[in-house]
Amino acid sequence: MFRLDRRSWFQATGLASLAGSLAAGARLAGQPGGVPANHASHNPHSMGTVGRVSKETFDPVRYLRSWNFSDLPPAEREKYYRETPRPDGTLLREYEIFAVDRDVEIAPGMFFPAWTYNGHVPGPTIRATEGDRIKVTFRNLGTHPHSMHFHGWHPPAMDGALPGQEVEPGEMFVYEFDADPFGLHLYHCHTVPLKRHIHKGLYGAFIVDPRSSSGVRPPAEELIMVMNAFDTNFDADNEVYAVNTVANAYMHDPIPVTVGRLVRIYLVNLTEFDPVNSLHVHGMFFDVFRTGTALTPSERTDTLMLCQGERAIVEMTFRYPGEFMFHAHQSEFAELGWMGLFKAEEARSET
Repeated sequence: MFRLDRRSWFQATGLASLAGSLAAGARLAGQPGGVPANHASHNPHSMGTVGRVSKETFDPVRYLRSWNFSDLPPAEREKYYRETPRPDGTLLREYEIFAVDRDVEIAPGMFFPAWTYNGHVPGPTIRATEGDRIKVTFRNLGTHPHSMHFHGWHPPAMDGALPGQEVEPGEMFVYEFDADPFGLHLYHCHTVPLKRHIHKGLYGAFIVDPRSSSGVRPPAEELIMVMNAFDTNFDADNEVYAVNTVANAYMHDPIPVTVGRLVRIYLVNLTEFDPVNSLHVHGMFFDVFRTGTALTPSERTDTLMLCQGERAIVEMTFRYPGEFMFHAHQSEFAELGWMGLFKAEEARSET
């Protein structure tokens, strides 16, 4: 029996239409009807999906600039995040995180049967300052055992990966540890089979800012970008690639930035089934702080390669106004959804 994988897909379509590929992928994944008819046509001279995904449950634009549930109204935010000052000047940061099965829209009309933290992929961004106390009450509302494993310093009892540390459906566990070291980290499910639990969507970014005694990062426009991908026909080969889940989201909604103002990207690679993923930005170079655990850059480049679980803080300043393309420099990934635009605008004068 012939199985249509992503490479034969390319050969069959001649790279002419990602939308047509997504329609095929949706049918392979068992989605009734695949991509709706009004999304099926595509300009053969441009790349990207046609149509828009619903932003009712997950908005990739809002996700870029949200952490500690800052995108929620205050009354609702208090259900999931609270902070309490401690005598030493640090904070106790308390989070409510739950795992739940949910279909997520990864391209117009195309849904993926995900396992999620708090109902979306990636999960909520957790952000603290070095030395703060992190307390996460984790509830498993899903149909499989899950856990949370945080990168960084913590006691073995808080690891979420050792035998017996799985949280069964309907049960809960409290993770508690100090935020250390400063840098860009991540969290993810560490239940076996590990590749399935991560690929299905159980991951998110974990940012630890340096305390003033360690130094400070300069003010910047900050963006959270989690590189990910989706195997829609479950053959251990991805058909859709994205940053923050939605294919070509930032082609439809270019990311606004300001000319002459520092932009800081918290870039995390959680792509399963591919050894590396990458970020390339057109028309400029950027500074790289690998893992974010130093305040001086390790390199200046325009293309950054990361393996799964690797991350880096990327800083850049736009010299010119206009639209700047960014994408994976694995061309196949870019043509399957991992592509977007920065829209650089002159600073507005305050009069």
